[in-house]
Amino acid sequence: MPSGPREIITPFRPIPLDVPEGMKPNEFFNSTENLNDLVHNNGLLQNPEGLLLYRKALGHSNEFDTSIIYNTSRTILDPLGRPVRRTQVPEHVKHVWNRMNQIIYDYMLETYPDPERHLVLAGEASLDATWPLTSPGVPSIRMLHNHFIVFDKAQLAAAPLADEANPNLTDGGQHSLFQAHLRDVYRAFFDELDLEILRPCTPGSCKIAITGYPQGLPSWEVTGGAEALKEVRFWKEYDTLLKGFIDFYRTFFGQVSTRNAAMPRDIYFPDLVENKLLFNNDLLKTAKMIRDHCITDAKYANAIRWQPAFKQLIYRNDAGKLIVTISQNSIGNAITELLGVVVKRTPDADAYGQAEPALIEKLLDVRKRLVEADLGTGIGTPHWGAE
Repeated sequence: MPSGPREIITPFRPIPLDVPEGMKPNEFFNSTENLNDLVHNNGLLQNPEGLLLYRKALGHSNEFDTSIIYNTSRTILDPLGRPVRRTQVPEHVKHVWNRMNQIIYDYMLETYPDPERHLVLAGEASLDATWPLTSPGVPSIRMLHNHFIVFDKAQLAAAPLADEANPNLTDGGQHSLFQAHLRDVYRAFFDELDLEILRPCTPGSCKIAITGYPQGLPSWEVTGGAEALKEVRFWKEYDTLLKGFIDFYRTFFGQVSTRNAAMPRDIYFPDLVENKLLFNNDLLKTAKMIRDHCITDAKYANAIRWQPAFKQLIYRNDAGKLIVTISQNSIGNAITELLGVVVKRTPDADAYGQAEPALIEKLLDVRKRLVEADLGTGIGTPHWGAE
């Protein structure tokens, strides 16, 4: 069986929402009205911290697919002022969110114990407005949310190979700016972070055999497996990777934007940035190359995300180990593509209806565990009750 990214078809039931005349879809989906529909038609659980567990109406997988969103639609009306990454979430909210993450991930591993049969993943993607609003793929809901997804590996194996030139697969080593020009600098920077539970993977050992992904990305094995996710230390290290990525990204593109720019404000690891980045000839040489290109190529400059854009996830590899990885200079908008899974969503109410009962049963099971752990109360919808 050839290894390569796969494109699967996932049917969905068309959402009965009309976008008001004169509004673009991404503008409407950021509205409080749309979030009300998310709660009342797809909501599973909510809590006083503002975290909402919901069924993905436009899902990646009909095997298991749910999300938690930090629903600030009523408290922060400015979509550009809402938290969009873990580092922007208040500590008391993040504490509850991490516990929810752990319980849901544990449920997925218990329900799908065989790594040869199912690909299990969870994580989040950047929702920053870091590229032109007129471009395809602009986030439909500008609020921090994460994904919990399970794919049937038999379905992946039977799916056709995806086009490797698909722009949403650009986390691969053949496309990534960091991977092509800053591989050694990037990895050396991450090697200096204070990590105990997360242990660097040897190159190539963390790939999913069916897809051959992730490609070219630094990855870390979770020592202790699922039990480690119950430790506060794990989630602090998970945040450390994101903070390190943000420092690297902001520092590099700050130098691209302005020659010999000062260190960005609010850097998490200033000594590391000063010693490993701002005095590194390879990083500054690459920044000059990109800056010179931007000056002479308007289209190229317009395509750059000047602020950190990332995908970060925890997934189970073929050997059953839990792996953490984070993307580099991604322009894709679907977290599954980090693992080489391209999802083509198609409207088909009948096909979705066949998978829906089993999917809802699992989502209600995991909701019960969250309620028992005092992590929220159930939401009743036309499709299921509040308990």
